[in-house]
Amino acid sequence: MTEISRRKTDHLRIVMEGRGQQAGLSTGFDEIRFAHVALPETDFDRLDCSTRFLGRQLKAPLLVSAMTGGNDEAERINAHIAEACQELRIALAVGSQRIAVETADAGGLGRQLRARAPDIPILGNIGAVQLNYGFGLAEAQRSVDMIEADALILHLNPLQEAIQQGGDRNFAGLLAKIEALAAVLPVPLGVKEVGAGLSAPVARRLMEAGVTILDVAGAGGTSWARVEAERGPARLQALAAPFHDWGIPTAEALRAAAPLMGPGQVLIGSGGVRHGLDVARAIRLGADLAGQAARALPAARHSAGALVEHFSDVVAQLRIAMFCTGSQDLAALRCAALLHPGPGGIWSQSAGLSSDDFEA
Repeated sequence: MTEISRRKTDHLRIVMEGRGQQAGLSTGFDEIRFAHVALPETDFDRLDCSTRFLGRQLKAPLLVSAMTGGNDEAERINAHIAEACQELRIALAVGSQRIAVETADAGGLGRQLRARAPDIPILGNIGAVQLNYGFGLAEAQRSVDMIEADALILHLNPLQEAIQQGGDRNFAGLLAKIEALAAVLPVPLGVKEVGAGLSAPVARRLMEAGVTILDVAGAGGTSWARVEAERGPARLQALAAPFHDWGIPTAEALRAAAPLMGPGQVLIGSGGVRHGLDVARAIRLGADLAGQAARALPAARHSAGALVEHFSDVVAQLRIAMFCTGSQDLAALRCAALLHPGPGGIWSQSAGLSSDDFEA
């Protein structure tokens, strides 16, 4: 097993054991409260939570976010995810393809993935920083071709690389390389954080560089600073400890990025998404899709059937939120009335979305 494969295996184990959660930091989703509509004037069975993404029809605005990449367990997990996503008609974003690109070890990231999921959007994934370590158009194209991806996502993880022993830490000049890649890659190019969030200035610069998909991957879920520290000695754990709650909470990252999105651009809300109500909150804050990873990992490891059951519950919760806000479809959900806290903790209704809706 290579060092990279060993690290990926450690990542899965640490996340499964619950040792990778951010401490003392909320996603901000619980501060987003919908105004209950006691008379929704809609038929629950006719609610429409479908959407289109990358030219394909989805039954729900859901993305199974990147979980795995290149370890011994990856092939089985990726097969389960692909089969479940195909059955549910939701999108799939694979884990890092770096090992698959550099070696013959596909780790489940080969054409069999597309064979299992012929009708859904599949997003490829490589680290943006690898553009400073020998990767270019050829490697990006290989990432797309090996899984017949509909788009390629570059992940940004400066905090993780800074703490990781032997991390790739040269992020100088990456924006220009991202812009150059966006100009020549024949599929849409996206960028995501891995759990510390995208700020509005970074989001704006990426969109101006030709990126068309943004995944804020905000703080409040898995902390990769903590995950990497858990793999190391006590000194590394002490070094990383102050950064366990580092980052922009997911709700705040969505609020900041949503006004920047233009026609043909897609905003994904991930980072600590727990259930279908959080999906509804992400959509209300301006996301086109919501992504989930860690919460779905136990089911993904078990079987495709378990993952179908898990995400069926997530969709059911989303539909309940739509019903109880009188939202017939996702467009209506984006305009659903919110409550905001006032003096003495009294919540009052706000039809619009403003900074007041996010005040503690």
